Amino acid sequence: MIVTTKKLFELAYGKYAIGAYNINNLEQTMGLFRGCIDSQAPFIIQISKGARSFTHKKMLEALIRTADDIFPNAIFAVHLDHGDEATCMDCINSGFYSSVMIDGSGLPYEQNIEVTRRIVDAAHARGLVVEAELGQLGGVEEHVQVSEAEAKLTNPEQAKDFVTRSGCDSLACAIGTSHGAFKFSGSQGLHFDVLAEIQKRLPGFPLVMHGSSSVPQDEVARINAAGGKLGGAKGVDEEQFKRAAELGVTKINIDTDGRLVWTRVHREFFRDYPEKFDLRDPGKIFMSEYAKFIAHKNAKLGSAGQIRMLKAALA
Repeated sequence: MIVTTKKLFELAYGKYAIGAYNINNLEQTMGLFRGCIDSQAPFIIQISKGARSFTHKKMLEALIRTADDIFPNAIFAVHLDHGDEATCMDCINSGFYSSVMIDGSGLPYEQNIEVTRRIVDAAHARGLVVEAELGQLGGVEEHVQVSEAEAKLTNPEQAKDFVTRSGCDSLACAIGTSHGAFKFSGSQGLHFDVLAEIQKRLPGFPLVMHGSSSVPQDEVARINAAGGKLGGAKGVDEEQFKRAAELGVTKINIDTDGRLVWTRVHREFFRDYPEKFDLRDPGKIFMSEYAKFIAHKNAKLGSAGQIRMLKAALA
């Protein structure tokens, strides 16, 4: 069942966070749905601008509609990740998405408010909800590229003004995470002090953490043992998800970790079976491994086991 993020966030706020997972193909879609059904967790499917053009936007939409039929007990939202104004409008007008993210974080503050307000007005007119971003995460995610020098934490003093004037329904905050597999070096971590200050100014308002993959070191080691070269990759400690949820984070974006699972499965498979060429062989393994990965993440997010309560609330 496709729902808007607004209701999911209302029910999750302060208790747990909902995993937002990017998909690009059939295998990811099936693994995601299986993992969320196995763990009885609501979830958010994220489609990026790049994913929409990877084959064709209608291909991914058709996969999701089909998965919705195959897994009738699934509860999820369909969300545009890191959209520009044109892509957001296309998704709003498509009638398929339940929420969109307008990423004006690279614009001057006033322009960010202006473009977000335009998307909010268009989305709300069609019953959709809008995620916006204030502050800038470092790293690389498809068309989003921000150097470490350009990255900046969300200013808590601006957060309330931004939300009030833009009308957005949730806010992605920069609190020290970054896109990609190389998030931290040394002992750095999340800036919970900044997050607490934002929550103080926006009590009850849904906050979002981008760039929150954990980059599991066992996955990195296995990839490297099978021919990869991912030296120094380090991510967010998943044990910190609960604390973030208590501070108002209701949506946590996880993309890189899923790519690592895909890479590990395929590198190991073709290393161990160099004579094979049927794409379905590693694909079956990946769907199973990705489902296990998703169920594990949902447990760490606290969203596992929440479907029954959600169904009662949504009835």
